[in-house]
Amino acid sequence: MDELAAPAGRRARDLGLVAGRLPAGPYGAITDVPGVRVGHVTLREPPLLHSGVTAIVPGDVHPGAPLPAGVFAGNGYGKLIGSTQLAELGALETPVLLTSTLSAFRAADALVGWMLERPACADVTSLNPVVGECNDGLLSDIRARPVREEHVRAALDTAAGGPVAEGCTGAGTGVAALGFKSGVGTASRLVETGGRGACVGVLVQANFGGTLRVLGRTVTPADLGVPGPGAAPEAGSCMVVAATDAPLDARQLTRVARRAVFALARTGAAYGHGSGDYAIAFGVRPGGPPPPDAALDPLFEGVMDAVEEAVLNSLLAATTTTGPAGRTRYALPAGRLLRLLGPR
Repeated sequence: MDELAAPAGRRARDLGLVAGRLPAGPYGAITDVPGVRVGHVTLREPPLLHSGVTAIVPGDVHPGAPLPAGVFAGNGYGKLIGSTQLAELGALETPVLLTSTLSAFRAADALVGWMLERPACADVTSLNPVVGECNDGLLSDIRARPVREEHVRAALDTAAGGPVAEGCTGAGTGVAALGFKSGVGTASRLVETGGRGACVGVLVQANFGGTLRVLGRTVTPADLGVPGPGAAPEAGSCMVVAATDAPLDARQLTRVARRAVFALARTGAAYGHGSGDYAIAFGVRPGGPPPPDAALDPLFEGVMDAVEEAVLNSLLAATTTTGPAGRTRYALPAGRLLRLLGPR
């Protein structure tokens, strides 16, 4: 079978491509953090439409029981709805949604409606929806704004723990990164911080420019015999959502969010003018004393390794996709990649 047409779905760890020394959680996903669930709705009508929405739902979060959180913009070319209140108060009041740029505003309205129907929000008069986005206009009719209220509600209502679908699903359906078709990716790490065990998990929506690096080695489409994006530099964005059960405060979670954006450089991110590179980090244990800052190094290491692996997963799980006007981004072929890298 032609490797460029072969089904994807393998993960970096399955191929022996493991970033760092720390162990992963049982699912190697953001859902390894207790209480965190993920739901996707995928909208696909080739060749015009490849889009969707992804919901990251931490327990029963609501304005009366917010979670500590931080946000960091490496390059702020984007529409991260709710980011200013998140930065100001360090509190996450809703699930986090990821979707297409021009669908973000409808998604935010749908999230508000869904929240107001929760019994815990019966007396709520204001809340701060958090919605991130990437521009999937290369491979989808972005002007159609296809993500509707029913799609958002379905992603929220079906969010579940356990393994997380990756690649061309949900918010990752129409994105491309580093010269290849990409999508949603996730990973986790188990760490010791402040004398206790903890988990940090991440989910990425990868849609950014640059030259791919796999465990430090530069890999171009030409190296793998894959048609590349041409001479024009790719712009785009990357949304990273990180979660942990370490009892961090909002300031410390902002430090974690910074490392999540820094980690994109390991994968070859260019942080170009038109790239919105954002990370949101939240904690699922709002009580208890936070560890001293000096104890955070293992957590910083874990989130950087997890982001690196999650980006690789987003590429390896994706499938070749053709959008409007014949624009195509090819999947990263795992077999050719392993042969190029050689023994490890």
